Amino acid sequence: MPLFVIALASCGLFLAGYLLYGRWLARRFELSPSRPTPACELNDGVDYVPAKAPFLLGQHFSAIAAAGPIVGPILAGLWFGWLPALLWIVFGAIFFGAVHDFSSLVGSVRHRARSIVEIVRDQLGPKAHGLFMGFVWLSLLYVIIAFTDLTSGSFVEATYGGGVAASSAMYLAAAMAMGFSLYKLRLPLWLATCVFLPLVGAIIWLGQSIPLTLPALGGVRPQVLWNGIILTYCLLASIAPMWLLLQPRGYLGGFFLYVVLAAGVVGLFLGGERIQYPAFLGWTSQRGLPLFPMLFVTIACGACSGFHGIVSSGTTSKQISRESDCRLVGYGGMLLEGLVAVIALATLMLLAPGDPTTAQSPDRIYANGLSQFVARFGVNRDFARSFALLAFATFIYDTLDVATRLGRYVFQELTGWTGWWGRVGSTLCTLALPAVCVSLTIRDASGQIVPAWKVFWTIFGTSNQLLAALTLLTITVWLKRSRRPWWLTGIPAAFMVTMTLWSLVLTIKPWVSTLLQGRGAWDWIGVIALVLLGLAVLVVREALVHLARHGSRPE
Repeated sequence: MPLFVIALASCGLFLAGYLLYGRWLARRFELSPSRPTPACELNDGVDYVPAKAPFLLGQHFSAIAAAGPIVGPILAGLWFGWLPALLWIVFGAIFFGAVHDFSSLVGSVRHRARSIVEIVRDQLGPKAHGLFMGFVWLSLLYVIIAFTDLTSGSFVEATYGGGVAASSAMYLAAAMAMGFSLYKLRLPLWLATCVFLPLVGAIIWLGQSIPLTLPALGGVRPQVLWNGIILTYCLLASIAPMWLLLQPRGYLGGFFLYVVLAAGVVGLFLGGERIQYPAFLGWTSQRGLPLFPMLFVTIACGACSGFHGIVSSGTTSKQISRESDCRLVGYGGMLLEGLVAVIALATLMLLAPGDPTTAQSPDRIYANGLSQFVARFGVNRDFARSFALLAFATFIYDTLDVATRLGRYVFQELTGWTGWWGRVGSTLCTLALPAVCVSLTIRDASGQIVPAWKVFWTIFGTSNQLLAALTLLTITVWLKRSRRPWWLTGIPAAFMVTMTLWSLVLTIKPWVSTLLQGRGAWDWIGVIALVLLGLAVLVVREALVHLARHGSRPE
């Protein structure tokens, strides 16, 4: 079957979902373009700034689209076949992920643009608020663990790793130079774009000519050294002024996102590729993972992501100029991410069973597929691979930046630690567990070293999806109290709670079994999964208690 058939069907379903279900959903939430939004009422020119819907869509999309919709779909396709993965991406995005993003955005706008963490306190009380904050903090740690190890793994790859590492270092330096030029030298944005965007292209080309490699020092593997460097970057990015690094890097990274998205769409429709990978590989993967529930936590960001709720209620809600824009930005933004996930899955679908590329990491599969798409249009495949790999690393930088900073915010709120030392100390506490986890040498039954991200990805996906489930539960309580149809979010919440708690139980079960037999050892994943399960169950209990109460109160 040609790939363009899948692309056409997916795009058609996403468009139908936006036009039909998205519009119907907006009516159920009673969105009104005339109702004042917090961005307009509290406009301070800093945090609360009304933005036009198309511009805000681009900003929101750049914030939520990272490496998740690339890695998850490829892993799920490898384990279970492309058809189950595709069905969950498309229908999950339409009926679960987009509903989550849209409802958390609307809920925040209706709560004066407060974050989902604050909405939990308002709707579920202080006890659930504290539990939820702890859960969010642990979930962010898993984001940092998974994406740090993914990035370091791409830097030590034999063929392109050194070049990607060099390009990444120069790219971050260019972003800082752009920030300095914009805010200290007062360079106009259009001129800075004309200077630094071509510079990024030169950096991609130059990186492969001057590869940056690290030797093993004192018996420490190069990847472990890179992990330390990346976490140091996270520390600095968390406490650095926004204008110096995060804003210009995010701005430049947005161009990567759109170019990669355009290349993927063009390649899918016009590349002439055919599907070769099996559609279905069985109900249980070769690693012994059952399709239910693991499919639904392996594909996290591509179908539904709790991280999106933090973005929607954190920064995006403070820029909504009209309530009716929530449909385009929240619902439409998630469908665009679903399209990114379809493109990522397509880079696997064009590979034949037994192809050596299928044994490589997801970023290599993704880069190889994109380069094959664009090679038909005369683009050099080596340059295309380098561009795709740097784009992949760029998406991860965006996630690491945001996750570390959010982790610091949550830790400071939990402890009340303020000031300079509060920022530094809270960041160090947030990065301590990731530093331990990515330094571990993990081996499989045959003695082969297993990348840490592979071990932690399932629990990362589970915590991320469970965060989405808890967000949906909170919005469900708010809808019921507001006398609106609460089942709109209640049904997705019930499904996500079931899949994620089931996944956590399966994760904990082998470790608990060995403990009961008296031969168990310390298991970081088992311990943290147990903590996450306990926190989640307590938050779910609080939500159900509030949901079961009769009567309602006005907004």
